[in-house]
Amino acid sequence: MFPFRIAPPMIVRESPSLRDVLTATRGSILPRIVRPLVLILLVSIGAVLLAAWKPSLLADLAPMPFTLIGIALSIFMSFRNTVCYNRWWEGRQLWGRLIIATRSFARQVSTLERGDAAPLLETVAGFVAGLGARLRGYNEESAIARLAGDADWSAAPNPTDAALCAVGQACRRLTDAGVIDPIHYSVLEIQISEMAYVQGGCERIKMTPVPFSYSLLLHRTAYAFCLLLPFALATTLGWWTLLPTFLVAYAFFGLDALGDELGDPFGTDENDLPLDAMVRTIERELLHAAGHAVLPAPLEPRAFVLL
Repeated sequence: MFPFRIAPPMIVRESPSLRDVLTATRGSILPRIVRPLVLILLVSIGAVLLAAWKPSLLADLAPMPFTLIGIALSIFMSFRNTVCYNRWWEGRQLWGRLIIATRSFARQVSTLERGDAAPLLETVAGFVAGLGARLRGYNEESAIARLAGDADWSAAPNPTDAALCAVGQACRRLTDAGVIDPIHYSVLEIQISEMAYVQGGCERIKMTPVPFSYSLLLHRTAYAFCLLLPFALATTLGWWTLLPTFLVAYAFFGLDALGDELGDPFGTDENDLPLDAMVRTIERELLHAAGHAVLPAPLEPRAFVLL
């Protein structure tokens, strides 16, 4: 759909079975946290060996303080992940509103002659493609031009907004020519304003990331906790220390990495929104309304990946 694709953005799977729980890696956060998990396992082995060699060094290190710290860290991490998920869900709601607005616009211009309606619908399709490209850092000018004609969209500081402005200007010209009456024009303007609202909301999410110091504090605290925990458990658990330490590290580092993915819902990580699929859905519907006989194929999940 867009040039310079980097990675699949969304996993589409049913609820995991026992086999999936034990073996699935596609859609799992595990590949992103392999290195810190290996580090924690190595530190745990070192802690067990140290406890066997000189147990007196770790005798005064009780596990109770780590319990309290772990509870506080869990609450902090849950709060951050809630914030990140809300960003992801808001992004999905905005694109749902965009789908509704484009369908409404297509229905409202269906009363026009095809020669008047088709350019409007094609330019709206270009706007949607440009917005998807803009949010992912692709070439939005070429994405717009593929559907909305040969205008020089690169001259505008925001080509996607320029495409939407072109739709509004075209509607105004049709109104001045008497093709669209003023009431019809106001109805179309409502949908154009809704599309502009969606673009502004998406750009707000994209350009306002979760504060870096907020994430950095969580990263440092999680690393410190997981690196020190084995030394508190090694004296009493011995080699069993590796199991609870690994599980705690998997949970903390996994939630941390998942929050990073959800915090940028328009990125190219596996759990991000499937912008390509939504853009293709809108494109097919608008081109069909514009009278195009040949439509691009809908995007389907491949190996549980929806682009």
